[in-house]
Amino acid sequence: MSGEFATVVSRVRERVTPTPTERDRLQRVIDTLTARANAAVADLPVDADVLLVGSTARDTWIAGDRDIDLFLSFPTDLDRESLETYGLAVGHAVLPDGHEEYAEHPYVVGEFEGYQVDCVPCYGVDDAADIQSAVDRTPFHTRYLERRLDDVTDDVRVCKQFFKAIGVYGSDLRTRGFSGFLTELLVVEYDGFRPLIEAAADWHPPETFDPEEHGQRSFDDPLVVVDPTDPERNVAAVLSAENVARLQHYARELLAEPRAELFEPTAPTAFTAEDVRDAVTDRATTPIALQFDAPDIVADQLWPQLEKSRAGIAEELDRRGFDVFRTDAFADDERAVLLFELAVAERPRIQRHDGPPVQVREHATDFWDSYADSDVYGPFLAGDRYVVERERPFTTAVSLLDSDELLEMALGAHVQSALQTGYTVDVGPEIAKLASAFGTELAAYFEPFP
Repeated sequence: MSGEFATVVSRVRERVTPTPTERDRLQRVIDTLTARANAAVADLPVDADVLLVGSTARDTWIAGDRDIDLFLSFPTDLDRESLETYGLAVGHAVLPDGHEEYAEHPYVVGEFEGYQVDCVPCYGVDDAADIQSAVDRTPFHTRYLERRLDDVTDDVRVCKQFFKAIGVYGSDLRTRGFSGFLTELLVVEYDGFRPLIEAAADWHPPETFDPEEHGQRSFDDPLVVVDPTDPERNVAAVLSAENVARLQHYARELLAEPRAELFEPTAPTAFTAEDVRDAVTDRATTPIALQFDAPDIVADQLWPQLEKSRAGIAEELDRRGFDVFRTDAFADDERAVLLFELAVAERPRIQRHDGPPVQVREHATDFWDSYADSDVYGPFLAGDRYVVERERPFTTAVSLLDSDELLEMALGAHVQSALQTGYTVDVGPEIAKLASAFGTELAAYFEPFP
């Protein structure tokens, strides 16, 4: 099996290693962009260094990748407003057709000769522990790894391809996977792709790695990789427990049966409306979909809010007796969907409400006084407790979600505003209409796999 593993990895390595032609083209583009940035910086009243960072700087990019990250490192005594103003000025000079995006502060993103380019301002701090903005660490990461990657660069590429294929690559807040920096640190830590895969197959989270042996604090995450340039930060903080488990699943599969297909991303065949209706009928549950205009915010703001809203609504549905079987969230540039699949969609008109034990006099008396003259069944005794049977405010999940109560649930702020503007509630086979926009997501939901 060892020979099969090596053969597969060798084949993948050959495919993901950039060709000399690709390298030459990338370098020409980088030189052009750097020259533009330096010319724009020369027109500013302050100095700034133009830095290439990320996988292109560390030579860990995969053949076919078209991403370039240019950082503009400004003096630390520059105020934040000026940093943003000068950074955007240089960014627009480098990318005249680019547009502004916002993380901790705005930066310019655009396309140049087929490459996706980010032009990001940062502070040139002397120590990563003294950062003034989150991106200030990035140049330190590049410098730290430059002298440690020489012997494992090819393994990093193979690892990134594997992570992409199994769906765990990317530190955005939708994916919550392995960042490029985290992937590189792990390959360096284990001195290769195969040792990392063999180890990951047997991880028992939480797993902790401290490359520079800082040993100063603990973190509460399934995987902890202490930032070698900043001991206060866990590089894997965004990584979800599910993605750690997903890596473990596919690591075991790769070791048990090495094959190139595990390095190829796959997506389920999109469901048609008929497929969705068949799945709903077959499962005999009650799916309910809330559909609304997607808030106009960046993805790293949108997805945490969708997740918070999904969890808040699911918790309330469960609390009211509409047992939530499974949930999901979908979104594109126009619409967002919160999907709740219920095992129980309708409850009796009457619900039981237990009061305190009679011997707890003050609370028991308050309970009795609250209900003695109200329109309920009881109060009566069940064992040593007062009990009433009262009318349920909502007998169906649909009526609850179609009421003002929805806006009182734990929602993300922008999601709440979008719902206030308007939303639709589709139930059962009606959710089939979502297939036109979210057929792939629905296929993944109704035919789940690791």
